Amino acid sequence: MTRNLTLAALGCLMLASCGTPQEQCISRNTREYRTVANLLQEVEGNLARGYAWEERTVWRPEFDTCSHVVRDKDGNAHIIRRGCWRDVAETERYRVPIDPAVERRKAEGLRLRLTELTPGAEAAVRACRSAYPED
Repeated sequence: MTRNLTLAALGCLMLASCGTPQEQCISRNTREYRTVANLLQEVEGNLARGYAWEERTVWRPEFDTCSHVVRDKDGNAHIIRRGCWRDVAETERYRVPIDPAVERRKAEGLRLRLTELTPGAEAAVRACRSAYPED
């Protein structure tokens, strides 16, 4: 879950750094609103499925070709390729049971927070559009 939020935040930052001045302004000023909206969407998905998704990193061996430097009797370096085993990190998703009552309370709290944030986010979007008009 933390990894998902981190990736989402990183994606938003990358998008914000590449957007127009208006898009950057909107992104900067609606960050909390978008975060709460994404969390609410995740909680509602958990309720609909009946479980949550978590992620963990697992290491698996993988056969690959490795390069090794060997020196001949004159000291000259030669690269030799041969098969070897390497550990490769993979992200694995797995189901986690939820308590529906807790998730419903969490969703209700997020809905209330989203309602509180909506007027400020709308005002910020209007201000950004007037400050950075796009033709």
